[in-house]
Amino acid sequence: MLHRGHEGTDGTGDGEPAVPMAWFYAEYIADELLRSGDLMPPTSFEFRAGRDALALTVFLSDTEGELPGVQVVSRLETWLSLTAYDQPWQEWVRERLAEVAAAGAGRRAPDLELAREAWRWLRETELLAPDLNAVPGGPAPLGEDEGPKVWTPAWQLGLPLGHLAIHLF
Repeated sequence: MLHRGHEGTDGTGDGEPAVPMAWFYAEYIADELLRSGDLMPPTSFEFRAGRDALALTVFLSDTEGELPGVQVVSRLETWLSLTAYDQPWQEWVRERLAEVAAAGAGRRAPDLELAREAWRWLRETELLAPDLNAVPGGPAPLGEDEGPKVWTPAWQLGLPLGHLAIHLF
């Protein structure tokens, strides 16, 4: 018998919210991949961008609607291909969010809401990053952090960071 306040992860049926376990698990996997790569301090915005981009990839690539569990290692190749430089990741995210919303019929509503919030943050937040398109042969930077910089959408910074973290895993 379930006691009030301990209804489980699927909601109560009487209006109580469900726990978004699929999203939390995707975030956990992304966090572990980034931490194991030791690419950025976990408190940085760049780390958050990488974690959110990877969490979206993990969550939206789960077509069976189940948490990957021990299958995480077998899905690394899929996540690598989805986050590769030449892939239209942002279009894939928009399409998958729409598909999950249409197919879920409220079943994954809390997970989907957190995924949408992560996608909104990644699209709307800009981070100051090195300008990788700067003209070669321009003025030499005085220090490592003094080269040309440009405001970049967080997903454009987080996606390659997540991709590299998967490679390093």
